[in-house]
Amino acid sequence: MRALIVEKDTETGTTRAGVQEVAESRLPQGDVTVAVEYSTVNYKDGLCIGLGGGLVRTYPHVPGIDLAGTVEASDDPRYRPGDKVVLTGWRVGELHWGGYAEKARVKADWLVPLPKGLTTRQAMAAGTAGFTAMLAVLALEDHGLHPDQGEVLVTGAAGGVGSVAIAILANLGYRVAGVTGRPEQKGYLTDLGAARIVPRADLAETVKRPLEAETWAGCVDAVGGAMLARILGQVKYGGTVAAVGLAGGAKLPATVIPFLLRGVNLLGIDSVMRPYDNRLRAWERIARDLPMDKLEAMIQPADLADVPDLGAAILQGHVRGRVVVDVTA
Repeated sequence: MRALIVEKDTETGTTRAGVQEVAESRLPQGDVTVAVEYSTVNYKDGLCIGLGGGLVRTYPHVPGIDLAGTVEASDDPRYRPGDKVVLTGWRVGELHWGGYAEKARVKADWLVPLPKGLTTRQAMAAGTAGFTAMLAVLALEDHGLHPDQGEVLVTGAAGGVGSVAIAILANLGYRVAGVTGRPEQKGYLTDLGAARIVPRADLAETVKRPLEAETWAGCVDAVGGAMLARILGQVKYGGTVAAVGLAGGAKLPATVIPFLLRGVNLLGIDSVMRPYDNRLRAWERIARDLPMDKLEAMIQPADLADVPDLGAAILQGHVRGRVVVDVTA
C-alpha cells in the first residue's frame, strides 16, 4: 500500500516525509481495516509531518488525524465489509498510524458510520475542523442561543473551523461576523455567509476595562489569548463563547467580571475524545445543516505527495478553508 511516511533522524532530530510503498503487515493492531479514500490536512497534521510538536512518539510514522473510506475487514459486529465510515480524533495520526495511507487499521470504537447524504469526500471536506465547528454550534444552541438574539462572532474566520462555522451558522439563520487578519479573504467569507468582516486588529489587544458594550450574542473562538479575553468583555448578558483553539496563544489575560456581572459562559470544545453519541449527533447535523455548495467552495484538492508542503503551509497560516486529500490518486 502507498503511505506518507515520516521518518526521524535520531542524530540530528530532523524529520523527512515522503510517499512510500509499505507492507500492509506493518499496520498497527485494531478491530477494523479501512480502505481509505480521503483524508484532510489540519494544524495537528502539520505538526506531525514536521517535528511532531510532541504528538508523535514512535517513528517511522503515518500521520493523518482524519480519514473516511470503506470497511475492508472487521472483527467487530458493528461494522461489515462495504460499510462507509468516518474517523476523527482518538489520537489517530499522532500515537496511532493515521489516514495518509491507502489502508488503516483502527479500533471499532473510534469509527462513526458515514451519515446519509454525505460522501466520503464531503466528510473529509468537513473533517476534524467541521466536526469541531459543529460541536461548537451545538454547545451554543444547548446554552440557549437563537438567531434573534443578535450577531454571532467567529474568530479565525478563514481557517478550517471558522469557515465551516460561518457556513453552518449562516445557514441556520444567524447574522455572522467573521474576524480575520487577511483582508483579501473578505469575498470568500462573505460568500460563505458572513454578514460583516471584523479586522483582527480591532480585537487583538486587551483593554483595561473588564466590560465593553454588549455586542455579541455568542462566539466560536479559534484564537484564544488576548483576543478571547477582549471578546469576553463584549459578549451580551447570558451569552456564550465556545473556545475551540489557541492560534493566538494559550494564556488568557482576562478577569472574572464578565462571568459575574453578565453571566457569560465560556465553554471548552474538545473533539478528540468525544463519546460516540456526541459524535453521531454532530455528524448527523453536519449532513443536515452544512450547505454542500458552501463546503465545496472551501475545498483545496490534494494528493499524498502534496501533503508535506501543505503541512508546512498550514502551520504558517497560509491555508484557507479545507484541504481534501485523495489518498487513492
